[in-house]
Amino acid sequence: MSTPRKLLGRLSLPERTYLADALRTETVGGVLLLAAAIAALIWANVPALGHSYESVSHFHLGPAALGLDLSIAHWAADGLLAIFFFVAGTELKRELVAGDLKDPRAAALPVAAALCGMAAPALVYTLTNTAGGGSLAGWAVPTATDIAFALAVLAVMGTSLPSALRAFLLTLAVVDDLFAILIIAVFFTESLNFAALGGAVAGLAVFRLLLRKGVRGWYVYVPLGLVVWALMYNSGIHATIAGVAMGLTLRCHRHEGEVRSPGERIEHLVRPLSAGLAVPVFALFSAGVSVSGSALTDVFTKPETLGVVLGLVVGKTFGIFGGTWLTARFTRASLSDDLAWADVFAVATLAGIGFTVSLLIGELAFEGQDVLTDEVKAAVLTGSVIAALVATVLLRLRNAKYRRMCETEERDEDLSGVPDVYEQDDPAYHLRMAAIHERKAAEHRRIAREQEAARLAEVTGGAGEEGGRPA
Repeated sequence: MSTPRKLLGRLSLPERTYLADALRTETVGGVLLLAAAIAALIWANVPALGHSYESVSHFHLGPAALGLDLSIAHWAADGLLAIFFFVAGTELKRELVAGDLKDPRAAALPVAAALCGMAAPALVYTLTNTAGGGSLAGWAVPTATDIAFALAVLAVMGTSLPSALRAFLLTLAVVDDLFAILIIAVFFTESLNFAALGGAVAGLAVFRLLLRKGVRGWYVYVPLGLVVWALMYNSGIHATIAGVAMGLTLRCHRHEGEVRSPGERIEHLVRPLSAGLAVPVFALFSAGVSVSGSALTDVFTKPETLGVVLGLVVGKTFGIFGGTWLTARFTRASLSDDLAWADVFAVATLAGIGFTVSLLIGELAFEGQDVLTDEVKAAVLTGSVIAALVATVLLRLRNAKYRRMCETEERDEDLSGVPDVYEQDDPAYHLRMAAIHERKAAEHRRIAREQEAARLAEVTGGAGEEGGRPA
């Protein structure tokens, strides 16, 4: 009889190493993202500064002859976010060829959780707006999870989430990004310029050919990438799709003798640019909305904004939790012995933090409706903050257990550079540990002998005498 499969069990060492590297950058980027969002809110709401925020956001620059005379905010959303989606595309490719998504059995959990975690918020939004007579155009706004924002919350609140749960959150977000990309491409493309689209496809083919030929040099790929991006923008398809497409063309499996594949190497170089510059600048020019008392009241009274808040806080949580539970139920897998379903529920709540892609979809869904767009952005911020607060409370209730799990994962008593939990099947590890314990035992025996000798010296040296005579 086969051993029942465990959900959210311990990661393999290579996957754990990759995860630690990726999450380290995303966490720092998430803190910068939080800082940029706060700066945007201050800039837009301080009376003396609000006008300048609007002026800078709507300032146009770029070659009009190429159809690229865009506002600063537009450049941030369509240009810089292409870098973010390039990393997302590379990450997705790596997951498909070398990560958790390579194995269909392992991929079932994040895929099911992500699908349910997108369908449920869309359903909650639709029901809320159908009942309240609101616009159904924003159904996709609450469907996306912002991994950087979620990790920033973990970093700021100091919760020691185990690597298995962090990996689940990251892989879930990768699949989430894939479906968000498809939503943008399918539902927010109104008309197509087939000549520009054909040029973009040809540029991607050249990009792929150069990679296969082993051509190196940023001075080749960056200009080509900019051309592909510009053609994609003019084709009518959202320009960020160009970033995804280029990320998916990279080779992410390793050849013999390679420490890292080209995709992993390039992702390692570009991820800090995405997390440290592209996403924070986008947040700076997207999160600047009014936070007056009336504006916050409107968030809970208008069906469009209420649907976004409920979609993020309620839809995301129960969708992801339900998808995970259904996966366990129908694949006959069981949860890892170290975790409880309460942990899955808390992480599902954390996934209700939707920021970068939710703000982008909000702009696309209500294009031309500036007031409603700002209200929906305020709803995204409100829903994300509520989800963050609820997740923080739930995770901190179990933080002592998480801390112990993390300590176990990190322990390296034999100082080999590899955590002990990954060396249990290696005879050399046990020999090293035996030598360590033998040295400790010898040290304890030496101390015991010295203490016994000292005690005997005290007894024979006069402890039994009284007044100079034998007792």
